[in-house]
Amino acid sequence: MPSLKDLRNRIASVKATQKITKAMKMVAAAKLRRAQEAAEAARPYAERMDQVLANIAVAFEGRDDAPKLMSGTGHDQVHLLIVATAERGLCGGFNSSIAKLARERARSLIAQGKEVKILCVGKKGYDAIKREFGKLVLRTIELRGVKSIGYANAAEIADLVLSMYDKGEFDVCTLMYAEFKSVISQVPTALQIIPAKLPEGKVSSDAAQVYEYEPDEAEILTDILPRNIAVQIFRALLENAASEQGARMSAMDNATRNAGDMIKKLTLKYNRQRQAQITKELIEIISGAEAL
Repeated sequence: MPSLKDLRNRIASVKATQKITKAMKMVAAAKLRRAQEAAEAARPYAERMDQVLANIAVAFEGRDDAPKLMSGTGHDQVHLLIVATAERGLCGGFNSSIAKLARERARSLIAQGKEVKILCVGKKGYDAIKREFGKLVLRTIELRGVKSIGYANAAEIADLVLSMYDKGEFDVCTLMYAEFKSVISQVPTALQIIPAKLPEGKVSSDAAQVYEYEPDEAEILTDILPRNIAVQIFRALLENAASEQGARMSAMDNATRNAGDMIKKLTLKYNRQRQAQITKELIEIISGAEAL
């Protein structure tokens, strides 16, 4: 049984931890609002670009001169997985859920006889998959020093991916991140960005009409397809930033409440043990007095 001093020390330790988790919750709540606004602001642009690509892609149906970023290499043997996670922990299951999705996809591809390469964006993603797939990780891009995610950060990653694609280092590229739904809901998402896989239903109702493009469709796609990759990566980073803060806020709120419950239990145990000790001392004093 722990002594009264041990219980006092433990109560003080839990109270100190509770102060930290409460402060982290408040910081995450302040950052969440800005991150959520940025993520929601990026969605219409990314969705509209998907629609523009879908409408232009109609002109290339059945043609052999489609851009490589849209038609692909003609093979799907080598897959590149971009695993985007956070740089820090203490955010619940945010990082582990993305890493789990990446591991499941890697296992599935390897079981099919495919070659898998992994590009990690964020330190925690690498930490979560290095034990099983460490040899498949080509590079880890850390954004720890970046206070606010900008388009330039996504463009650098996109340039690296496009350079690898031009060199023929992979055939299919899939981006993995967490889509922000709410403070308590972040959905792990796998989005194929190379070759461009346009979601069904993105073609507008006017797609059947005849459009005249200037410059021509091929030149437009040559410019817009690489930009779309950077936009999708930028959107994923913003979604991750909002998801991370939402998950951290929820996790720290749970930790703070759990610390409060533990403090109550330890205090009750301390008071009972102290009362028992005082009662024992009184009995010893009374017994000694009666013996005299």
